[in-house]
Amino acid sequence: MAIDSVGIVGAGQMGNGIAHVFALAGYDVLLNDISPEAMAKAVATVDRNLERQVGRGKISAEDKAAAMARIRTTTAVEEIGQTDLVIEAATEREDVKNRIFESIVPHLKPETILTSNTSSISITRLASRTDRPERFMGFHFMNPVPVMQLVELIRGIATDEPTYRTLCHVVESLGKIPASAEDFPAFIVNRILVPMINEAVYVLYEGVGNVRSIDQSLKLGANHPMGPLELADFIGLDTCLAIMNVLHDGLADTKYRPCPLLVKYVEAGWLGRKTGRGFYDYRGEEPVPTR
Repeated sequence: MAIDSVGIVGAGQMGNGIAHVFALAGYDVLLNDISPEAMAKAVATVDRNLERQVGRGKISAEDKAAAMARIRTTTAVEEIGQTDLVIEAATEREDVKNRIFESIVPHLKPETILTSNTSSISITRLASRTDRPERFMGFHFMNPVPVMQLVELIRGIATDEPTYRTLCHVVESLGKIPASAEDFPAFIVNRILVPMINEAVYVLYEGVGNVRSIDQSLKLGANHPMGPLELADFIGLDTCLAIMNVLHDGLADTKYRPCPLLVKYVEAGWLGRKTGRGFYDYRGEEPVPTR
């Protein structure tokens, strides 16, 4: 299957990163969102991040200009349907993803591959809401997309071999490494990573350590580049909670129960870097722990 054009639904943190790497790799990119403001912000973010790569000598100014020229935006799902590969990169809520697929499917070319950047939700279940479960896969990029090398590929029960092989080739064309994961809740990376973050929140909740001591302990004692609470803020506490809920509901094991403190932060709207407050307060010159 030849992939030349890519439609990305969702112009948030993941969507703009995915647009960045596809455009830089030579694909025509069509970025879709219901908000024109979100799309404008996403394009500006891609431009800024490409300029940073130019400044570091990773790409040339010509590479940047060519990549930016390959990115278009649209609010019309009909246009997205004419691309060769569609990547849904909306919020980690199954009902939202299903509504997106239902709106896109009538406009897809017969050969278009449909994928989700979900970090935890059942691919088989998402695929069942479309007209092409055999050409549907989980296509999970890591954040920040331009930096992280891994892409998880998750087959649903009906995904066919040509679709899987095509997406393996696409990942490699981006200069990234595909990892095949089975369709279990949260797949590989988040099945391991997010429960660790949740346990760090329990350590905070129980008063074993404060925010700074927990993060320093993992950075200096386990050689992690970021502390678990700092990482949670980077990912988004709402996303961490959504993944823990998927694990808890899907595996029916109490060890995956979301920490009540994580729930409280999300209820307060303290979602991390994207809202200015999470386990750290980012509104000043330097992040300050909130507990």
